[in-house]
Amino acid sequence: MFILILGLIAAVILFVVLGLQPEEKTVTDARGNTVTKKTGRYNWKTRSAQSLALLVLAAAVVLGSVTVVPTGNTGIVTTFGKVEERTLGAGAHLILPWQEVVKMDNRTQKVEIVTQAFSSDIQQVDLKLSVNYCIDQETAQELYRTVGIHYYENVMYPRILENTKAVFSRYTAENLIAKRNALSDLIAENTSEDMKPYGITIVSIAIEDIDFTDAFTTAVEAKQVAAQNKLTAETEQAQKTMEEEATARRAVIAANAEAEKAVIAANAELEVVKVQAEAALYAGEKEAEMNKRISESLTSGLIQYYWIKQWDGILPSTVLGDGQSYMIDLTD
Repeated sequence: MFILILGLIAAVILFVVLGLQPEEKTVTDARGNTVTKKTGRYNWKTRSAQSLALLVLAAAVVLGSVTVVPTGNTGIVTTFGKVEERTLGAGAHLILPWQEVVKMDNRTQKVEIVTQAFSSDIQQVDLKLSVNYCIDQETAQELYRTVGIHYYENVMYPRILENTKAVFSRYTAENLIAKRNALSDLIAENTSEDMKPYGITIVSIAIEDIDFTDAFTTAVEAKQVAAQNKLTAETEQAQKTMEEEATARRAVIAANAEAEKAVIAANAELEVVKVQAEAALYAGEKEAEMNKRISESLTSGLIQYYWIKQWDGILPSTVLGDGQSYMIDLTD
């Protein structure tokens, strides 16, 4: 529509400037000289001026009736500010000369936000966020009708700040750094829910930088150094305890080994004594059995035979009497 208005103005200017000329007439002055004077009225020139003006106007109409929507954009058609029901896709389109086309970018866009928040323990945090988002092509018309082209400033930006501050207030300052990814996901999730009614999709939100005050940073560093020193001391003490426990275990193992060795030796000796006793018992039983058999097999004649066989021919020096109550000396 701007081109149409501009063309119309140009056509009028050309028509007036080139199409009109002041009216002149020739008169004779008092001296008898012929003089040309302007009458103060204007006359139209030839049709060439009118044709040129019409040509400019026609060109403005043609140019104002053609619009081009870039790739990745949706064209919102308005007539004197009123949003039409139809939308235009990428490419060239014909519209009425008095209509306008507002181009809404549907591609993924990125913005960076620098803000501040406070942790649950009231520590100030300076933040830098990067937000990737896009608008739905099907709802771009409604977004323009209800919010306008400044939807980021009017809708997105305030909600992102609100959600960021709300999420950071749930955690202590020490936990914020370790939970950076979780914080980003929570902010993106909450903001996505807020943007759904507007047809805006939050692709991702990343926390690029978290910065605390110098005093807090110094305190955290001192605490980390103290924790590291404590960990070192505990590690050294644990190592010493492990070595002492290992020495004690080795002593217990050695004592148990000696005790087991003594038990084994005692059991072995007991087994030997038991075996020897069993052997002696067996030998005694065997000898008794032999004596028994010998006793059973002995006769008076056999005894006399062995006696005679063992006699060396020397007479005894003493003998017992029949009653075995006296002894006779045979040497006298």
